[in-house]
Amino acid sequence: MKMLKSALLAVALMSAAGAAQAQLPLPMAASPEEVGLSSAQLKKLETVTKAHIDEGLVPGAVMLVARRGKVAWVSTQGKRDPAAADAMKQDSIFRIYSMTKPIVSIALMQMVEEGRLQISDPVAKYLPELAQMKVGTEVTGADGTPVLHLADPTRQMTVQDLLRHTSGLTYGSRGAGLINKAYADQKIGDRSLTVAEMVQNLGKVPLKFNPGDRWEYSVAVDVQGRLIEVLDGGKRKLSEIVKERVLDPLGMKDTGFQVPADKLARAAQPGPRPGGAPMTPRFKVDDGAKYESGGGGMLSTIEDYLRFTAALANGGAFQGKRIIGKQTLAFMTADHTLNRPGRPAGLGFGLGFEVRTRVGDSAIEGSVGEYGWAGNAGTLFWIDPKEQLIAIYMVQVSDPDRVALRNQFRTMVQAAIVD
Repeated sequence: MKMLKSALLAVALMSAAGAAQAQLPLPMAASPEEVGLSSAQLKKLETVTKAHIDEGLVPGAVMLVARRGKVAWVSTQGKRDPAAADAMKQDSIFRIYSMTKPIVSIALMQMVEEGRLQISDPVAKYLPELAQMKVGTEVTGADGTPVLHLADPTRQMTVQDLLRHTSGLTYGSRGAGLINKAYADQKIGDRSLTVAEMVQNLGKVPLKFNPGDRWEYSVAVDVQGRLIEVLDGGKRKLSEIVKERVLDPLGMKDTGFQVPADKLARAAQPGPRPGGAPMTPRFKVDDGAKYESGGGGMLSTIEDYLRFTAALANGGAFQGKRIIGKQTLAFMTADHTLNRPGRPAGLGFGLGFEVRTRVGDSAIEGSVGEYGWAGNAGTLFWIDPKEQLIAIYMVQVSDPDRVALRNQFRTMVQAAIVD
């Protein structure tokens, strides 16, 4: 009887998702068990997610796990928009925020493969507006108030520093010090500016530390976006370049920096948290902003992001289209932070991806060598080469909830691996 219930559960999981899966770019497994995953555990994940939706923590979710080259499980739950009546769908378009970073980093590393630059090059070689940046250290002034002491950096910021977040840059919103204030004063990240204007302003802001000294999450990938524009010739926007280099070859037709009018009804939206508190403000998906953030400005669907992750899991190519060389990808997904401070225990950072370096220390389960990243609205992906697994989590939630929700998704997916 227990075996019969297990088989029926697997069939129910697949049947519920089957109609929605027709457009997924990988073949569907007959059941999660076919690829060594537990239907019962994945059902628990669905149940937990439904409870979060019922509680108002998340309006809706699209979740997917692929293993051994097949989609093992996909679940679509809740509402696309709390203010609308329509349900979440598999083709719903999500703000992926920092899951933009790996896409843009791939585009930059394509240019390295083409011989246009080396990652050891100083950033100022291509963006001279950043050549005179000083390192700012807060000290107490004569009147007892904090002031910035400025000094020349011990070495120049390199392209590698941008890719692995050891540049000396930061996010202005992550703190309340004088350097953070300088970011706000210079409108760093303001969507009314172009990225070229942002980089010009950034050159007037102090570095937070000497390049290479430590890891700190930052606007570095926005700077990468401008670097890509300059290396391309300076006449095209980042969106056009990334479309040509990554999105079009992989068939990522619903991914970009804006949602066109004919797709607006598919845009997933956040809603109020329990008790009526508003979720973290999000940019409008069709605001026509000039600022194309290479670090956090793209929108995508689970189908499109599966195309991207499938290419990475396959060594840089998918459906006959190669977006990056196998050896380049291996280099990108190695840890480039080593013993620098700033990273959580057991987790390093490569060129555009977080990389797991140890199974222990970290509070999150996983395999050594897995890599991925997350987004500010709660989205998450990772690729585990050892387990031949891809997992993608698409939601639009608030800052207080996003980390807990995606960590729960990660640990429950790990628990589904049984073979």
